[in-house]
Amino acid sequence: MQLALRLFPILGITFIDILGFSILIPLMPYFVKHFGASDVVVGVLFATFNFCQLLAGPVWGNVSDRIGRKTALIVSQIGATIGWTMLAFAPTIGFVFLARVVEGISGGNISVTQAYVADLVEPARRGRAYAYIGATFSGGLVFGPLAGGFLFDRFGFSAPFLAAAALLLITLLVTIRFLPESRSQAKDHIATPREIVASLRDPGVAPILRQKLVYSLGLYGWFSVFALIIGAQLGYGPGEISRLFAAFGAVSVIMQVFFVGRITDAIGNRTASNIGFLSLLASWGIVGFAHDLLHAAAMVVFFSAGLSLLGASIPALLTESAPENQRGTILGVGSSMESLSGIVMPPISTGSLGAYGVGAPIAISSAFVFLALVMGLRATRPRSPARAGATGGD
Repeated sequence: MQLALRLFPILGITFIDILGFSILIPLMPYFVKHFGASDVVVGVLFATFNFCQLLAGPVWGNVSDRIGRKTALIVSQIGATIGWTMLAFAPTIGFVFLARVVEGISGGNISVTQAYVADLVEPARRGRAYAYIGATFSGGLVFGPLAGGFLFDRFGFSAPFLAAAALLLITLLVTIRFLPESRSQAKDHIATPREIVASLRDPGVAPILRQKLVYSLGLYGWFSVFALIIGAQLGYGPGEISRLFAAFGAVSVIMQVFFVGRITDAIGNRTASNIGFLSLLASWGIVGFAHDLLHAAAMVVFFSAGLSLLGASIPALLTESAPENQRGTILGVGSSMESLSGIVMPPISTGSLGAYGVGAPIAISSAFVFLALVMGLRATRPRSPARAGATGGD
């Protein structure tokens, strides 16, 4: 409870931020097609946003290392508010692309938030702290789409976009007024580019980043076909899929608040991450046989458990290995791994689904996550004293 109270300002900011962002998620494809654009343009728009995030993640992380987490969050939030407001008044599809570029370049909040938490929380409790961040994220994903659908049904596209911009404006004001800075610039050495490159090659940091990339490729491949596969397997339409998505968010909140912190405290972040990979593999194994609500519920539980454990343990492992004055930068690089996956995997997964059916994208995502699990299991093996001394430990 004391940890949650200490993190309350950043938890509240994260919740409001994700609540606004998640308003846009289900509406964006329909908004693009509202301008007469094709499905391909929808995919290009998402890829454009992810490409901007790919470039912006390490930059915002490094900015937060240099000028402080709070200032970086404020500048990022201003840019994202402008981008969402532009969407509400977009007259053409070109303007929509420009708005998403502005938001993508500005959107470094997640890696900066993770770095902020690492500044405040001792290493042994970071898994639990990231679980709380994940719970606020999942809570926003539950309520945001419901609010967005309600506003769209009554007022059209502009209303949910303006609501999202208003929520981020509230986030900005709360950040300015209530969020204390977590870093003391007076005593922190600013890492040089050469030091950053050396850290990214460090045997403690590099394997975790590689594992995060492999895992993200599998995860984003699944995200791109989730609705299509579940719809095909269970005969669900958009309404049922939305409710299943909300149920996933609710289960994730329960997992992260009541279970993940206890698990990471008890067995450590590395073992917890391996269990997370196993849970994802179990959930995708169930999907192949899912033709009723019971199987869908089991899939949601395993998927929520896996994603919750990984969302807490992987950032914790990165912050344990990263030099203190480079946490934001390295977490930003980790965030860029997700953005890269969001560019590469959707066409692969959707293409394989169309060509070979449900089993193909499940097999692709499972192969990536299984490889990440193997990497995690190898990292748990004890090393010889000579090798440990050469690498400096995990």
